[in-house]
Amino acid sequence: MKKYLGYLDNNDPLYGYLKYDIQPQLSGFFDDPVYRVYRLNGSNAVYLYEEKNTQTKVIGKYFYSEREENKQNAAHHLEKEYQRLETIRRFGFDCHPFYVAKPLGKNADLGELLVVEYCEGELLSRIISRAISEKDNELLFDKLSLLAYFFAELHNRTATPAPLDFDNVCHYMDQVVRQCSVLMNEKEIQTFYSFRQCWHDKAQMWQDCPVLVHGDATPENFLFSSEDTLMTFDLERSIYTDRVFDIGRMAGELKHFFLMNTANTFAAEPFIGHFLWEYATHFPDRESAFYSITRRVPFYMGVTLLRIARNFWIAPDYRRKLIDEAKNCFQEGKA
Repeated sequence: MKKYLGYLDNNDPLYGYLKYDIQPQLSGFFDDPVYRVYRLNGSNAVYLYEEKNTQTKVIGKYFYSEREENKQNAAHHLEKEYQRLETIRRFGFDCHPFYVAKPLGKNADLGELLVVEYCEGELLSRIISRAISEKDNELLFDKLSLLAYFFAELHNRTATPAPLDFDNVCHYMDQVVRQCSVLMNEKEIQTFYSFRQCWHDKAQMWQDCPVLVHGDATPENFLFSSEDTLMTFDLERSIYTDRVFDIGRMAGELKHFFLMNTANTFAAEPFIGHFLWEYATHFPDRESAFYSITRRVPFYMGVTLLRIARNFWIAPDYRRKLIDEAKNCFQEGKA
């Protein structure tokens, strides 16, 4: 969603930056660009700037804002996302069928600003909702196949021989448990810590190699163009870790979307299974790959459901339902 805010003032320092540094990359330099400004939803201050005459658009993401008042931290996150965008594009994700948004510039003096190109397409979140409301299973199966292909290519092209450190993911689980603790009693909190330890002690959680993951694999961060190119952006949280960090998060998001829209705990299962099987397609031994990832997926699904449940703007009864579903996912670790 976007909110129109008006025109960018010609005396605003940002106007000069867009005019002289960014606009020439898009449509060539000209004297009097006029920029419409829209506020977008995002974890940082994110805006859309549209040049009125050429209708070219860019996204501006401010890392130094009311949500991050430490300028040093903001600068670090800006540099990290800029470098991740550049790195992943160099791995070949700069053309059909997979396209990572191109970074156009960064400016420390303008609120640690990152400017990236605007990508046009339909969000995966919208596709999921449309598939549910229109009962169009094939639509979602088709998009999930392409998404699985993207993740397989990203993970396989960036795989490293280093040992996998599962401890970091366990620490992240502890963090989201604490953030959900307002909805739990002490006994339930300790139950989740017990689940974490059980998964921590499982050999399969340590046996893969680190790969570069998207890090924020939610349906809001993937677009599909009319030409069926998958596009993605917002790589601030991209890290080297277990490939199932991405796969399990998307599986958890699918679980959440179907649970929220249908109240059916099992409605997402055919789509999750399809997504995981399609991901395994891109390995020499499909069945072995499928077995390996599905043994680890429940942990990451559980973390994802807790991650969603921590959001205070969600209705308390649904947050509680997400916590219960997370518990069911982690319970598989007791086997």
